[in-house]
Amino acid sequence: MKKLFTFSMLLFISISVFAQRKTKNVIVITLDGYRWQELFRGPDSVKLFKRSFFGQDSVSKIKKHWAPNIAERRERLMPFFWNTIAKQGQLYGNRDLDNLVNVTNPHKVSHAGYSEMFIGWADPKITNGSPNNPHQNIFEFFNKQPGYKDKVAVMTSWDEYYRILNSERNKFPIISGWVDVKGNNLNETQKLLNQQQHYMPKIFGNTERLDAATYPMAKEYIKQNHPKVFYLAFIDTDAFAHRGQYDFYLDAARNIDDMIADLWAQIQGDPFYKDKTTLFITTDHGRGENADWTDHGSRTPNSDQIWFAVMGPDTKALGELKTPGQIYQKQFAKTISAILGFDFTSPNPIGEVIPGVVKK
Repeated sequence: MKKLFTFSMLLFISISVFAQRKTKNVIVITLDGYRWQELFRGPDSVKLFKRSFFGQDSVSKIKKHWAPNIAERRERLMPFFWNTIAKQGQLYGNRDLDNLVNVTNPHKVSHAGYSEMFIGWADPKITNGSPNNPHQNIFEFFNKQPGYKDKVAVMTSWDEYYRILNSERNKFPIISGWVDVKGNNLNETQKLLNQQQHYMPKIFGNTERLDAATYPMAKEYIKQNHPKVFYLAFIDTDAFAHRGQYDFYLDAARNIDDMIADLWAQIQGDPFYKDKTTLFITTDHGRGENADWTDHGSRTPNSDQIWFAVMGPDTKALGELKTPGQIYQKQFAKTISAILGFDFTSPNPIGEVIPGVVKK
């Protein structure tokens, strides 16, 4: 009788905890190679006023992005982050406040970063150009959970995600690079967006679709299919940074901020998602300082410095974290799974859930 009572109490507690969790959907968003410096400090005056980093009219761009103080500069650059997430969610990674977020993989490049982010540990063998990732990722994990089977989808601008997430092993939709959304029941908007992307210039080559094409396709996919777990990956910030075009890099960041704001408005206007969805936003790697800002990797100092933001019904509104602390990219996978009430595991030691992200 005592054992039965104990079991019943544990079951009751488990059900109560699950019932209290409001998040039923997670949308993960990444801004490839976007530095913490611009997020938390706003545009860098040295780069903003240096004509060699410009491909456009410098006067109009300075007028658009510059402000006399950090608070105004960063808000002007990323208004959704600072007017919405900073008030309703959490922002981590301001190294000026000793709030540290770092990658642990040795390569400090995109493929290695996304792998660490989604498998929960840094496999030193994985780097750019690696073959299909042999390790289970969180999207694969979610697609196996009750209620989430066939409710997972990925939309990215970079086509390397087919290997990063191992599309040969995993059957959830991965729509990356200049690839059309597939399906027998596409609506007219989806058909038009499929067609329209092929009219755009391939500025970054055949492997990187412009974010201006990726985002509306993702937005319409979410509207029509209602995935419970969705990953949206942008690329323009990294691509323009590698070109040394600081003005376009800033424009890309602002455009992505606007896109995230637009997506959040759609989410909050849809009963399927409203007040039941958490956003987890981050980047894959940092970049160098000063003249090295265009580069990243094992030979570029500070490339391990990243950031992340989270906002949803089960996350306390702490705003910008101003206390010293250390968080690692390898903790993201288990944290994202915990947001939905799951426990992501691996045969390898993985990062623990980030304290404070999910309400207890």
